[in-house]
Amino acid sequence: MHEKEKDLIDAFLRGQVDRRGLIKGLGAMGLAAGTAGTLLNLGQSRALAADFDWQAHKGKTIKLLLNKHPYADAMIADLENFKKLTGMNVVYDVFPEDVYFDKVTAALSASSPEYDAFMTGAYMTWTYGPAGWITDLNEWIKDPAKTNPNYAWDDFLPGVKNSCAWNGKPGGALGSEDAKQWCIPWGFEQNNITYNKAMFDKAGVTIPGNMDEMVAAAAKLTKDVGGGVYGIGVRGSRSWATIHPGFLSAYANFDQKDLNVSADGKLSAAMNTAESKAFHKQWVQMIQESGPKDWSTYTWYQVGTDLGAGASAMIFDADILGYFMNGGDNKMAGKLAFASFKANPAAKAATPNIWIWSLAMSNFSKDKDATWYFMQWASGPEHGLFGATKMDFVNPVRQSVWKDEMFREKLNKSYPGYVEMFDASAPGASIKFTAQPLFFDLTTEWAATLQKMVAKEVPVDEGLDKLAESINGQLKEAGLG
Repeated sequence: MHEKEKDLIDAFLRGQVDRRGLIKGLGAMGLAAGTAGTLLNLGQSRALAADFDWQAHKGKTIKLLLNKHPYADAMIADLENFKKLTGMNVVYDVFPEDVYFDKVTAALSASSPEYDAFMTGAYMTWTYGPAGWITDLNEWIKDPAKTNPNYAWDDFLPGVKNSCAWNGKPGGALGSEDAKQWCIPWGFEQNNITYNKAMFDKAGVTIPGNMDEMVAAAAKLTKDVGGGVYGIGVRGSRSWATIHPGFLSAYANFDQKDLNVSADGKLSAAMNTAESKAFHKQWVQMIQESGPKDWSTYTWYQVGTDLGAGASAMIFDADILGYFMNGGDNKMAGKLAFASFKANPAAKAATPNIWIWSLAMSNFSKDKDATWYFMQWASGPEHGLFGATKMDFVNPVRQSVWKDEMFREKLNKSYPGYVEMFDASAPGASIKFTAQPLFFDLTTEWAATLQKMVAKEVPVDEGLDKLAESINGQLKEAGLG
């Protein structure tokens, strides 16, 4: 590498030149984009290696358990850089999501040392952590001998990072000072609006600014777009995953909770308040008037597929679901737009509940130090920027990546409103559920009750009172209430 090129790349790595200036400068030196990218990778590897012994575990092999996902694809595409940096080898198994978590549970419950690290959701760590299946990562994050000085732990989005940390006490606040860092966030999903602009224009509908407007907009779209298009896609299957996306994001915007936590740490149901009942009535009405006919079977897959095929006019679900429906060979590719959603007119900003794809370390790993070398590289700023700018690694969890001008420009070019949506809702993005061991059972029962309300098998008020009674009984039986 010539000195001028080296100096320019070093200036970029020091933050003295932005990415646009770097590319422009290298271009002025006669370098093609591909060559410039290669030199940048070399410079980043040199910078990474300068202050930290990345070769400490040279010759070792770790094994990963991965879900088939664009985040895993981005990591695999960049993996050779890790191998060159560390001299380590990485092998992995990849499984589709419909069987993935069964594979994780089977390995961990059997105390298997086969996998050193794996992808997980933060909610799953509420089971894995107390069971002793995964490792508290604070030991490595806080050890300067094991974590490179450029890792920048404070660079992670605070609400996302804290949502991956829990002290293990039922009802304990996520991210508390005594919390254990059960996993490292990798990529996350905010729940906002993705909409079909042409359908909105045809129906004369504007982006809804609160829950009343969303109910009205969805009904008008169902009535006026035609062709069997329905107004809004949200999840409806009998699963905890029906509650966590749009539903809980809007619910939390009205300051409503799933559970109360008393001063002595006892838990009780909180979803049968007057405010909660009013919200449920609006949500049920919206689905009855403007949702898909077989809503009770809908998972994220059907919600996204309908949007991509032009069968629905908008979704209130994961933003990255809309992102992927706006590309590929989907019928509506290039025709979708994005907006933050604030359900409560009195709220200052959106409060999206989030799903976080994270990396966790198996407590049965044979070499935790070597495993941590991979985890800190895979969740580091350099790989985050690679994934965001070169691959479909949305949404990155690092603030520095979101500030990158070329990443924002990439989104602005093909995903109208996505950057503005992120900027408006990310400060309020976090997990809104109460961390406790009955999470999946209680939230699935909540979804089942919602199904009965939509099917008019039980009035909303009565359904929520019965749900609260059932949840309180289960909490007491488990010694939590």
